[in-house]
Order: sequence, then C-alpha cells, then structure tokens
Amino acid sequence: MTGNTDDTPAPPHTQATRSLGSFEFERGGSIPDLELAYETYGEHDPEGGPEGRGNAVLICHALTGSHHVASVPTDDDGAAGQARAWWDDVVGAGKAIDTTEYFVVSVNVPGSCYGSTGPASPHPDGGVWGSAFPAVTVGDWTRAQRRLLDEIGVDQPHAVVGGSVGGMNVLDWIRRYPDAVDRAVPIATGPRLDAQLSGLSAVARRAIRSDPDWHGGEYAAAGTHPDRGLALARQLGHLSYRSKASMERQFDRSESDYDVASPFPDGPADGAFAYDEVESYLDHQGSTFVDRFDANSYLYLTRAMESFDLAAGHDSAADALAEFDGEALVLSFTGDWHFPVEGGAAIAAALEQTGTPVTHHVVDSDHGHDAFLVEPENVGPPVREFLAAGVDASGAGEGRTRGDADDVPGQGAESDDDRESESDDAVCGPLGTACSLLMG
Repeated sequence: MTGNTDDTPAPPHTQATRSLGSFEFERGGSIPDLELAYETYGEHDPEGGPEGRGNAVLICHALTGSHHVASVPTDDDGAAGQARAWWDDVVGAGKAIDTTEYFVVSVNVPGSCYGSTGPASPHPDGGVWGSAFPAVTVGDWTRAQRRLLDEIGVDQPHAVVGGSVGGMNVLDWIRRYPDAVDRAVPIATGPRLDAQLSGLSAVARRAIRSDPDWHGGEYAAAGTHPDRGLALARQLGHLSYRSKASMERQFDRSESDYDVASPFPDGPADGAFAYDEVESYLDHQGSTFVDRFDANSYLYLTRAMESFDLAAGHDSAADALAEFDGEALVLSFTGDWHFPVEGGAAIAAALEQTGTPVTHHVVDSDHGHDAFLVEPENVGPPVREFLAAGVDASGAGEGRTRGDADDVPGQGAESDDDRESESDDAVCGPLGTACSLLMG
C-alpha cells in the first residue's frame, strides 16, 4: 500500500457514460454517436494543483483494462475481472495519486467493451457493430479523451499517467496536445512495439480469426463467441506479461492440484502425461478472460497498439515531442520484456533532446510487464513525488530501486492478494496470479 486510508473519508466519485456525438476515426470511417464510459474520483479545482492550473489527473488504462481504477464504497467485494479496481494500491484517498488532492479521471477507450462504444455496442440499424466498426488508433483514444475532458469542464490536466499501451496514450497526449499537460508519466511502455511482440500479437489475432465461431466477426448475429480463439490469444499475450524468472519461481513440472476445465481438446498422447501447473494456469487465465472480454475488441485494440509509432509523421521521436512544455517521469522495469527498459530509455532520450525536464526511473524487478500493476511500493512513491514537485524536487531521480521485501537482486516479492492485472484477476499460486493488467 502507498498510503493508509483507514480514517480518510471517501472522496466524491462519479461513474457515468457521456455521449459525444459523431466521431471520425483516423483510419477512416465514423460513427453517429460515440459514448464514453468514465469515472472520476475527487473534486475538480480548476485553479488548484501544484502549478495552480488545475488538479485533474487523467489515467490511461492498459489494453484490456477499464476506467475503474480505484475502489469505492459501492464496489462488490466479490467482483472479478475489470469490475475490480485495477490500480487500487496507487489511486485513492491518501495514496500515491491522492484523490483528496487530485481530480482523477479515467476513460474506457473507444473500441473496448466496458461501456464505451466498440464492436460489441448496438448498431443504429440493429444488432451490434461487429466487424463494421471502424479501425481505432491510440490517437483516436487521445482525441476522444480530450473531448470527454472538455465535456466535464477540464481544460488542462495537471498530469496524464498510464502504463503499457496506456503509456503510449500518454505519449500521444504530449505529442498531440503539447501545451495541455504539465506532467507526463509513461510507465512500462515504449515509443513503439518491437517486432517480436508485434509477431506474437499477430498470432494471437489469427487464433481468434481461425476459431469457427468467429464468423468473420459477426458471431453475435450467429449466436456464438470464439471462446477458444480468444482464450488462446490471451494465453499468448499473458506469457509476454510474465518474466522467465517469475514463471520459474512460481511453477514446477508437477501435476496441477487444481481442477481447471481446458477449453482445448486433448491430444492423442496427453493421457500419458501430467496436466501440469503451467497448463492449468494458462487455461485458467484463458477461461476467465473470455468471460469478461469481447473477441472483436481484442482484435481492434491490439491493432491500435501495434500501429502506434511515436515518431510517425516526424523526423524522429524527439521531433515529435519538441513542442511539449512540461516535465516527464518515465518508469521502466528490468524484468519487462514486453516493453523493456531500452524503450523507456529511448523515450527519456527523446525528451532530453528537446530540453524537457525528465527522469528515467528504473525499478529492479523480475515480475515482468505486470510489475507496474503489482508493485505499488515501487511505483507509488516516485509517482507521488513527481506529481507534487516535478523532476527537480521529486526525489525520483534516475537509478534503480528495489522494494524492501526484495532480498535477492532481481526477485521482487510475490503478491498475496487479488489485484487486477494485465494477466487477469486470480490468487497468487499455481492456478493463477495477480503477480504475474493492459496487456499492454
């Protein structure tokens, strides 16, 4: 935890959907009415915040995340998936992003399936949009968020914060609206997705499209859903969220003690071998994911992530960020091979070339990509200090940090609670783990 909230009254909270009217997408196509699901925490003070230009903090969620970033008294304690608050140890009263000081806004992106308009949303002519929904980009997310902030009276966010593809969303904000943000916090992200991860993402989409129940994206009309394809896609993605060391530490080759129904048929020799812990763990991850996410949304959002390139339309990444007039904190994690430290270093270097005050904070962790979600003790303090005081006085200078519970270099402490992660909600252990969000 990054703060004690036992005696702190809950700040104001809003959960709503806002209609923005017609929306034109960057890659072509439009919809007559874009609806965005969003939540706010705290009270907006347009003249508050550390710079006196407002106290709003926009949080950009990861690939399969939602706008529900922090818990509220009305939450269902038994809720799973994205009904759970996915960054509850970082956002809230008395926490690193303190909702008694900041007005926190989070928006479900267009193309997703948690309340904002996407492929699973009703079509004006009946049925759902399905494969007729226009292609989406990270830039579309940014433009939609800007319109939502305008609608609720937020002219200039004090900060934009996000991890994984949400970090790309942050970068697009300061590239597209360089005068509108005082402080940017891209976490566990990079200027673009590398070729290996793009390849894995392409295979995941092919798994969905190869499922006979996909029906060319019109599975809703057919009364089906490509569960096997989506489960396999999730398993592929999930493996990229975990580091090799964290997998080795958590699993051995023994037979699983958990009764998990695999969505896949048995092979001819499977009966001669144990159904091991890794297999049951992946089947659990795949099965829980298909219960909460739409297959077409997965296809659309992974394409948006892969298409993002910070330098696109510019001579370089530095040129793309040249107009940004604020400060930046870049966070990376040593065990993250989805968005490795080198990507964060490239972002920091581009900002340094423009003269932007920036620090690259590297956390020594072997959790993998999901470290930004499950290591609040390492994420919270530098974010808190940076939001309050910027680069110079934040105490979040360059270097490596390790949590107090980390006794061995490179081995972060395993979480024993049920945090939402890119990999999915589950208890720590062979069946599933929250120490394993955003993807991306």
